[in-house]
Amino acid sequence: MTTSEAADDTIAGLYAEHALGLARLALIMLGDREAAEDVVQEAFLGLHRRFGGLRDRSKALTYLRSAVLNNARSVLRRRRLPSWFAGTYEPPVWSAESAALLGAERREVMEALHRLPRRQREALVLRYYGDLSEEETAQVMGISRGTVKSTTSRALDALGRLLGDAR
Repeated sequence: MTTSEAADDTIAGLYAEHALGLARLALIMLGDREAAEDVVQEAFLGLHRRFGGLRDRSKALTYLRSAVLNNARSVLRRRRLPSWFAGTYEPPVWSAESAALLGAERREVMEALHRLPRRQREALVLRYYGDLSEEETAQVMGISRGTVKSTTSRALDALGRLLGDAR
């Protein structure tokens, strides 16, 4: 088996095992299924392009998670930029299908989550929706484990206040 074939097999395995979870992560960050799928595809394409240059191939999943998070940040930044060619961006409205599936409480949590500052939202999504450890979250976000702990704690407090205000 050539190096290229081994890389393809490794990436295909990662895709089969983690693409759905990464898409969920992106969906929570963006609130838009199509954009979330695009973000995940870009992350896998980036991994494929750079796979030969990875020093530690066992960290490919960490690379993918970071890429999904960074790509989602880029999408959110682009949405905020004014454009001469298009109207202002309107955030996606939860579809009737999504609303039925999520239910009122989950939808309320998601809306409150999107009102948090970016870093707090990312920490919560990675820790509790992505089910990553503090160490894995720190690696993906490029911050220390202690910062993950304090950011997550502040985010949970803020989320509790937002949800308390909504009721």
